[in-house]
Amino acid sequence: MKLIGRDGDTLDYYSMVFQLPIELLRDSNPHIADNQQLNGLDVCIPGFKLNKILKAHDVRLMEIAEHYHISLDGLLLMNEGLTTETETIAVPVRVIKPIIKTKKFYDYASLVEDLEKLKEVYPFIEIESIGKSVLGKELFEVRLGQGDGIVHYNGSFHANEWITTAILMKWLNELLLCLTNALSLSRVEPLPLYTGKKISMVPMVNPDGVELVLKGEEAAEGKIDVLSINDGYEHFYEWKANIRGVDLNNQYPANWEIEKERKIPQIPAPRDFPGEDYLTEPEALAMKELAYNRSFEKVIALHTQGKEFYWGYDGKEPLYASCIAEEFEKKSDYKSVRNIDSHAGYKDWFIQEFQRPGFTVELGEGINPLPLSQMKTIYRDTVGILMAGIYM
Repeated sequence: MKLIGRDGDTLDYYSMVFQLPIELLRDSNPHIADNQQLNGLDVCIPGFKLNKILKAHDVRLMEIAEHYHISLDGLLLMNEGLTTETETIAVPVRVIKPIIKTKKFYDYASLVEDLEKLKEVYPFIEIESIGKSVLGKELFEVRLGQGDGIVHYNGSFHANEWITTAILMKWLNELLLCLTNALSLSRVEPLPLYTGKKISMVPMVNPDGVELVLKGEEAAEGKIDVLSINDGYEHFYEWKANIRGVDLNNQYPANWEIEKERKIPQIPAPRDFPGEDYLTEPEALAMKELAYNRSFEKVIALHTQGKEFYWGYDGKEPLYASCIAEEFEKKSDYKSVRNIDSHAGYKDWFIQEFQRPGFTVELGEGINPLPLSQMKTIYRDTVGILMAGIYM
């Protein structure tokens, strides 16, 4: 919600009027300095929407303000020049429910639309493209928070694991909702986390692959012979790779040569092909560059399925990673597994390259792609891990 600032008003005053943390107001208005007078300036108020209502002549403004649980001055701010004869009133309404619906076949268009909706209501988040997919789709990163340490989350490295994107977006929406309404999430107060940390999130690493799984051959736009890669099958439910048939989570220089030697097939395929070399794919390269640019303190990659998480790699994980793993177990019924016989993944490379904690969390149980009927259970079981990833 936007308003035009008045002479004498400050962000601190609006923090009181709208009962919002000053930190969120400042981050929503980077063009405004602390204690700056707001006369004539555009001011973003996060966590509110405007409703237009018809005012009956016998209803007082105070009654309207009380009905919508806002201050009288908050109402007047949105209605400059209001008189007793005014029939239509703009009412600032606090957003108290999630504004996006994520229990759906979560494709690239859903991601773009939902990010736009969240940015409009919660302008303190930052959304940036970190690169493009093979077919030119933007790879979006979402950032929020004020601290020095940055915790990174990602989803849909694998195409038929697109439900991980829906889970991340659901969590993001609820986190933003709790921040603007002074609510806890999984028994954790989010504002101290916001002021003490930063969150980086790439909800959909492999948008071309996700589109292929959900929409079929048309997603290739006639540019890649995906039918041939898929052995002529017209259904792509089992497809994990990017649109060129390269498994993005086998693309990193962490004993990549071992994976290349033992993986079958040795040509582009719906899954497991690590490429002709490491970091050949634009999506994998973008995620590598992001890790260098942001210097993450830890990485949490969401995959499916197995209800367990992996946190070791080649003995290079720091000692305190075990403490984080213990907390993840406490906050879920997921099994902690230190090491598995696997290489060349994003988590593997991150641990090897930075000697910092990295986690691969396998959501849910069953056969990929997991059905939407599992989404409620998956979210309930993993939201504690997502929150613990920030404060641990």
